[in-house]
Amino acid sequence: MKWFSEMYFRLTGWTIEGSVPDETTLVIVGYPHTSNWDFFVYLAIVGHFGLDVKFLAKEALFVGPFGWLLRKWGAIPVPANASSIVTTSVKEFDRRDSLILALAPEGTRAGGSAWRSGFWRIADAAGVPVLMAFVDGDSKRMGLGPALTVDGDAEGWMEQAQIFSEDKAGLKPQNRGPLELGR
Repeated sequence: MKWFSEMYFRLTGWTIEGSVPDETTLVIVGYPHTSNWDFFVYLAIVGHFGLDVKFLAKEALFVGPFGWLLRKWGAIPVPANASSIVTTSVKEFDRRDSLILALAPEGTRAGGSAWRSGFWRIADAAGVPVLMAFVDGDSKRMGLGPALTVDGDAEGWMEQAQIFSEDKAGLKPQNRGPLELGR
């Protein structure tokens, strides 16, 4: 599958940039999130770099064989309320030697809304950096950016993320939301 996706992107003029940081525990976020196709592009990025990425899913979904399948795909069950999600995620980082947790901080493809702060609160409480993944349809570039250290400074972190992301428009630039931390 990796060969196929790399060949497809090469033939269509896309380039994949960046490298995997040395950290084995981190939160990875994709920005901008402007299209339903972003999911597949970010899957290609993860596949290209050979990352074993996990994601969060409501624990109510882990019923019967579907629960087994979700775990096989890398899902981590979490309660429905926000504070429990942060606590559960931090416990997952504490109990594992290696964990790359993928989150979509925009939460929408429509644009106009600030980032949800859960990714930042998880990274800060777990003491792990946040790795930036990106897609830019205008220049046909995608990949990984820096792993930005959180260190309790939300404004400083967001400033670094804004500098890195300012030239990345996503697949549908008109849907790009502001890169600012919300609730």
